[in-house]
Order: sequence, then structure tokens, then C-alpha cells
Amino acid sequence: MKKIIYIPLDERPCNYDFPSDLAEGTEFTIVKPSLEMMGLKKVPANTDHLWGWLFEQTADADGAIISIDTLLYGGIIPSRLHRMTIEECEERLNQLRMLKQINPSLKLFAFNLIMRCPQYSSDDEEPDYYERWGREIFRQGYIKHRIQLNIATDEEKAELQEIEAVLPAAYLNDYIHRRAVNVEVNKLAVQLVKEKIVDFMIVPQDDSAPFGLTAVNQQQVRDHVRTLGTELSVYMYPGADEVGCTMLARMINEMKGRKPLIYPHFSSIQGPFIIPLYEDRLLFESVKYQILAAGGLMASSFQEADLILCINSPGETMMESISQKMPNQGYQIVRNIVEFTEIADYVIHHVNKPCAVADVAFANGADLTLLRLLKEKKLLFKLAGYAGWNTSSNTLGTAIAQAIVYQLYGNTVNHRNFLGLRMVEDAGYCALVRGSVCEYDLPQMGYNYFSVDGQRGEVARLVKMKLQQFIESNLNDDQYQIVIDDCYMPWSRMFEVGLKTHVIEHQNERLQARH
Repeated sequence: MKKIIYIPLDERPCNYDFPSDLAEGTEFTIVKPSLEMMGLKKVPANTDHLWGWLFEQTADADGAIISIDTLLYGGIIPSRLHRMTIEECEERLNQLRMLKQINPSLKLFAFNLIMRCPQYSSDDEEPDYYERWGREIFRQGYIKHRIQLNIATDEEKAELQEIEAVLPAAYLNDYIHRRAVNVEVNKLAVQLVKEKIVDFMIVPQDDSAPFGLTAVNQQQVRDHVRTLGTELSVYMYPGADEVGCTMLARMINEMKGRKPLIYPHFSSIQGPFIIPLYEDRLLFESVKYQILAAGGLMASSFQEADLILCINSPGETMMESISQKMPNQGYQIVRNIVEFTEIADYVIHHVNKPCAVADVAFANGADLTLLRLLKEKKLLFKLAGYAGWNTSSNTLGTAIAQAIVYQLYGNTVNHRNFLGLRMVEDAGYCALVRGSVCEYDLPQMGYNYFSVDGQRGEVARLVKMKLQQFIESNLNDDQYQIVIDDCYMPWSRMFEVGLKTHVIEHQNERLQARH
């Protein structure tokens, strides 16, 4: 068995559990801190305890995948709230050098985000003042960036004057200063790559956009990467919560001396050239990076490929999954999910190669029509990977990582369990149950999207009941049945759900009964 240390980005299941779920049943053991060591949303993890735990685990480890945001600030949300100086950050970051002193052969992968800048006013994941001034802070950075590029309109310049006349300078300065510290941390981490302390690094862009503070910070870090000549070891692209899975896939590939060839097939001609919501570049560019970051390469044909990645893309522009009851013509006419489904069926049954589905047609949830077609073809539990959650990069990274593990270990019980989990969460919760509960149930219960009755209250019980109904109607068939073992609301809000599920195969049960 090979031991891989894992420091998650935060304590939510997508970051804390998904990589270890993927590795279960393989020869790779994921060792991670206890949940008690991790933080809780805005409450940072105990970084001193995390560092001490990391040093203890390093001596006999083969690899380590670490979130710098967690080791420095205590998690993804604390990285947006901290008041650390660059000197304090550098002192903590330099402790990574000790890992290679303890274990010179350790393969060390690290990731550290470009801090996001939401376009809306909410303090759910941001400083308190973002509730009142968030949109103005975003627009101020957005317009100033466009002015620097000499593409701002007169209307935007007038809007900037209006914003700067009312936006409190103390709030803006606090926000800009924290971003500057975080950028310097990324530069220091890139220096560790240059010195071969860190073997590989990803700088994900959480909720990015083509213009604004995030884009400016991204360019500052990219310039530094180019200056140090570390482009082949430091990747920058949209994403965040999927990076643990991506780095696990890459580490497995490197340790086994593999570089799988992956062929992408899209459900629409224009799909590769759409800029997804919450991202800053064409979908096809992100696909290339996600495959590369996982340790693979793009293939040019079915025949050449080791596995096929079927990408359910929008036809023209991307909508939120909650809007799919009334899709625009781009979804109904300018893509072909019937052909897409038939291709997946052909790959699995005739080409005999692993086929994963990355469902990025909508943001923040799966395409329920596609799910129905896949079920009609009896493909749901034959896929090498499936995802359809949050941003397109979250989905791509998860589906690619699962497909890479599948190619090595096949259609195991652990694989089907993770497959079932993704279908229940991405299709059942994200695309259907979340919206239904928010619209029809929460107002009557006295709660709202951002605040429910704790992790395991009445809302969690209602969500579990509705997900069970979804499973029975949309996922279970005469061979496979998905069972929910646990359901909770990790951050006591509706955006994410915590689930534990497993898949029962009826045929196996009958065979066991005969013997």
C-alpha cells in the first residue's frame, strides 16, 4: 500500500471525503486530519495542530496533497477573512521545506487559490461588509480593470465615479490588502516549486471572470510563474473544490508511470467555445487543463484514446440548473443529447472503453433529461465516471479523476458507490430537491437558503425524504438500488448537502443466496 497524506481545502464532503472515497479499495491509502482538526465555515482550522499532524505523518508517506489555504489560513473561507501579514504567512509556508528534510523522497503536490470576488452582495462566505457593499466592490475592480485595458465605456466610467463616492474606503482597503497578501503567498509558493520543494502546484480560480480583481490577481501570479520559468509545474485554471480529486488522479498516474489519453466528445458544436458561468475562458481550454492536471493528455480519436469523456455542454449560453424546466432554444435545438447518449452507449458496448460523463450543460446541477436518457439505455451504473455539480470545472475534475481510477480498477463496489453518490447529489439534490425545498418548504418552516436548523435538523430530514423519492423514481432499476446512509447540511445552509450512500446489486444478492 502507498500512503498519501491529504490536507483538504475545508471540511465539506466535496473537499474532505471525495478523494478518499475515490481511493477506497485501491493500493493507495489516503490519510487525512480528523474532522475535529478542521474548521467550520468561517471558523478556521487549528493550523498549529495541522502542521504538527503533517510532520508526524510525513516520515513514512509516499506522497502528500496539501491545501496551502488550509495550512496558512485555516480553510477556504478563512482565506478570505484573515488578518495575517505576509511575514506571518511566509513563516508558516516555509515549514513546507521541513517535509522534504523529514522525507526527501516525498512527492509533494500543493494548491492555493486565487481569491474570488463575487459579483453580488452577501457576507455568507465573505467579510461582514460584503453584505452591503459586495456588488460595489466587484464593480469597482471590474471597471478599473477595463479602464486599464482601455476598453471601459463612458457609462462604466460614470458608474465608477458613483461607486467611489459612496464606497467606504476602509472596507475597500481591507479587501484589497487581503487580496495582495494572498497573491504574495502564491508567489512564495511558486518559488517553492522552483526550488523543487513542491513537485507540482495548481493555482485554481474560484468563481472567476474575464475582468475584475480576480483576473488582475491571476495575471500577477501568472507573470511570476513565467518569470521563474515554472509553467510546466504550476497550472492555473478555473476550479477549486475538485482539485483534491484531480491531484489524487495525477499522483496515482505518476506513481504508476501512466499518462492516459482522453478523448472528449461534446453534445453541441458550439459547446467547446462557450464561457461557462463563474469562469473566465472557453470551456475547451478548461477541458484541456483538467485532463492535463489529472496526469492525462488529449486524444484525437476514439481509437487512440484510453478512455472517452462525454461532455454534455450548453448549446449557446449556460443557464442555472434550476431553470431547466424552461430551457432556451440553445438547449433544445443547438445541441443533441440523443446523439450524445447513443455515443456513450456505443463506446461502452462496442468500443469497449471506459466512458465518463461530465454534465456541464447547466451550472449548479445536472441535466435531468440526460439522466433520464442514460437510465433508459441502462448506462447509469456502467459509466466510468459521472458528475454534474457546481461549476463546469468542479464537474470536469471530479468525472475525470473517477474515470482514471476506473480505468485502473474497473467497475468495483467502491466505484459504483461513488457513482451513485454523484447521481443522488448532483442530479437529485442540486438540480431538483434543493430548489423545491427552498421554494416550497423553507418559507413555511421559517428558514431561508443561507440558514436552516443546523446540520441534522428538520430540513435535513426533509431533504433525505425527497432524495429517497428521487432515487426510487429516477435512479433505481431492476439490478441496482441506491441507499442513503446519512444526510446532513454541512454548513447549515442549502447550497451543499452532505451524503453517504451505497449501491446494492440485486443480482449479487441472488447469487449469494444460492450458495
